[in-house]
Amino acid sequence: MSAMDVPAQRPASAAPTSSSTAKPRTARAVAYISWVALALMTTSSVASLRPSPTMAVYGLASIFLYVVPAIVFLLPTALVSAELASGWEGGVYNWVSQGLSKPMGFLAVWCQFAMTIFYYPSLLGFVASTLAYVINPDLAASGVWTAIVIMVCYWTGVWVSSRGTSGVAGLASGGLIIGTLIPGALLVILGIAFLGQGNESAAPMTASNLLPAWAGLSSLVLIVNNFLSYSGMEMNAVHVGSLKNPGREFPRAMFLAMGLVLLIFILPALAISWIVPAEQLSLTAGVMQAFDAVFAAFGSQWLTPILGVMLVAASLGGMLTWLAGPSKGLLLISRQEGYLPPFLQRLNKHGVQQNILVTQGLITTVIALAYAFIPDVSSAYWIFSVITTQVYLIMYLLMFVAAVRLRRSQPDHPRGYRAPMLTGLCGVGFAASLSALLIGFIPPSQFGSGSVGLYLAVVAGGALGLGLLVPYLFYKFRKPSWKSTEPEEAPVA
Repeated sequence: MSAMDVPAQRPASAAPTSSSTAKPRTARAVAYISWVALALMTTSSVASLRPSPTMAVYGLASIFLYVVPAIVFLLPTALVSAELASGWEGGVYNWVSQGLSKPMGFLAVWCQFAMTIFYYPSLLGFVASTLAYVINPDLAASGVWTAIVIMVCYWTGVWVSSRGTSGVAGLASGGLIIGTLIPGALLVILGIAFLGQGNESAAPMTASNLLPAWAGLSSLVLIVNNFLSYSGMEMNAVHVGSLKNPGREFPRAMFLAMGLVLLIFILPALAISWIVPAEQLSLTAGVMQAFDAVFAAFGSQWLTPILGVMLVAASLGGMLTWLAGPSKGLLLISRQEGYLPPFLQRLNKHGVQQNILVTQGLITTVIALAYAFIPDVSSAYWIFSVITTQVYLIMYLLMFVAAVRLRRSQPDHPRGYRAPMLTGLCGVGFAASLSALLIGFIPPSQFGSGSVGLYLAVVAGGALGLGLLVPYLFYKFRKPSWKSTEPEEAPVA
């Protein structure tokens, strides 16, 4: 996500409170952390190499396309969610429930869960293309191979998660180093060495290329993917109460994190654009294409599979860590308010919401099969990434509105941090999120040869159907008997 690309910790925002009015965090002792530590934690939960090929298509203009959403989306999200987290426990469900209404709170937490239905196929599509370079690079363009890898990896993850394995989180704890920092730094160093040997950059690196070429609204569409790259900041906001001076230190932490995240996103994207021509770049296998090409130039192509294993291991570890998190939050809320039928609320003997995971897996399997029928794997990857982003953006729209309402309706509620110019920040964040959501319905210029009608039907059906229609039907047909009488599990803050 991305998120979230895949943070190593479970999102606190997925857990609801057990009462309608949460207690502020100021009443209890905390173990303080430095603002630098918080910046590094935030960086590790947001930064990833996975979106690099998407922006490498733009070459030098990728700098502009990363910086703009960082200013209009990343920063407002971080500061606004920090105020909400420092005043109301329970994450986005409680924020939106108190700021708007409980049904809107359900919609917000549903979108947090529903986005993963399309997120995992896109994440595992990246895994499949990366793994292909370990076995046979030609498989990277095979939709059948991609579909098989998605299904095998996902159902294996469901099996592991359903057994309540407590040590799964450790599999992703080193993801930032193993799957991001080392490969990213190596890619940039090799890219510079590649140019230093006299090789010409595949993408022009002149001042005239700092802005993306304008080809109408379709030329803006790839920027939407960056909103997904930056999403998940609201999950780190829960740590604002662990700072000694939140008002001064939290903005510092966020600006430092934003700088580090931009470096991790921009430099590898530029390195890929130096090495692989845009017309040959795969949105799923672009990282491995660049490694393979540059290792070939230095006579070290045997290193390509090793880098592939590192990237795959980090992605799979993150997937396992996050697999049960969003569905756990949805389960707790549904038990309190009766939003889901009893079948989906049942736990297995390990206390895991296995029925939700299996139902999610059946939908994921259907989505995975689409890779086998959509001729271009990159097109399928892009479509699922857009749907993921749009569903998640619905939650952010609700969060920004709720923040303004809470500032006005509960101005004296204790807050450990008050965002400066909150209304303005929410206005910018809301406008940026809404624009990104609407732009996502426009086919990107890179896929102009496909059917516009089919693209619109798939994206609209996925984003609006799953993000709005399904939760509406659950809410409309809910029954009083759906509320659970079993003791509630204490939420994790």
